[in-house]
Amino acid sequence: MILQSLSNAIGISGEEDEVRQLLIEAVRDHADDMLVDALGNLIVFQRGTSHPDHTVMIAAHMDEVGLMVTAVDSNGLLQFTNVGGIDARILPGLRVKVGADRKNGVVLWKPIHMWRDMKTVEMDSLRIDIGATDKNAVKLGERIAFAAEFKKLSETVVRGKALDDRVGCSLLVDILAGGPYPVTVAAAFTVQEEIGLRGATVAARRINPDAAIVLEGTPAFDVPDPTREVEAGDLPTNPATRMGAGVVLTLVDASMIADPRVIRFLQETADAQGIPYQLKSVGGGGTDGGAIHTAQTGVPTMILSAPCRYIHSPSALLDLNDYDCVLRLSQAALRRIDSATFRRD
Repeated sequence: MILQSLSNAIGISGEEDEVRQLLIEAVRDHADDMLVDALGNLIVFQRGTSHPDHTVMIAAHMDEVGLMVTAVDSNGLLQFTNVGGIDARILPGLRVKVGADRKNGVVLWKPIHMWRDMKTVEMDSLRIDIGATDKNAVKLGERIAFAAEFKKLSETVVRGKALDDRVGCSLLVDILAGGPYPVTVAAAFTVQEEIGLRGATVAARRINPDAAIVLEGTPAFDVPDPTREVEAGDLPTNPATRMGAGVVLTLVDASMIADPRVIRFLQETADAQGIPYQLKSVGGGGTDGGAIHTAQTGVPTMILSAPCRYIHSPSALLDLNDYDCVLRLSQAALRRIDSATFRRD
């Protein structure tokens, strides 16, 4: 597992180079062919042993959410905008890394002593302080990443940034290392998922797969819900997905509705292998599956996710038991799938 290295690497959407280089080195010995396309996707082919003409695309996106410098004030403070979905409320006081040379910075917010009447946090009201004193501090367009370090919190729980979707990238490396499989695997480490599924759109057209698996880090909803009234001492939660409860199978999100044949196939495979799973039916968010399942003449697409608390923040949490469940189900599916699996008679 190279999850720690991948989490610590920086790869804001459109600048995934550091992550891609780590992955190239990790998969080199497990590839029959490998290419980097014009958009920056890394595509790795591993030829099947029994059904080499049946291709399963497995996608995991390399990019992470972050920020971008949009202006520099005369006093050297940086104005910025988001790249991907970031809640401005988490930003004040955060440590960040700015630009290719990783300048240390902190997101500036007036302390409560100076600004008591501000009730909300607006991104255009924030600045980043890197200790500069003039407008030549950085160039416009420089990416800004969370300054966070991967840590093991317990025997099974880890913390890190960009677990959406370095979890999927690490899983895909492990899947290739466990191959080859009966079918040909086209592993697509995609770019720019966080800003519109752009890499997957291009990669799916190139690969033209017979079926697809998307590997993701998805939100875990086992966190307090302040909108619910509960008995004293109870922890209000949303039961959609929980850390430690196994691989998440997506029924519906904002980008696609899962084909019932796909869900049945995954459930039967998981049951046969004794792999715990949970179903996600929350309609928000999306994955590369939104682009892949409508590619060419249509692609049966499976979304397999590891539930992570606090994604799109510097401190996401993952239970490694869930990671193992996603890996086991992905490999079992690859060993079971063939040209007849999703055929419509």
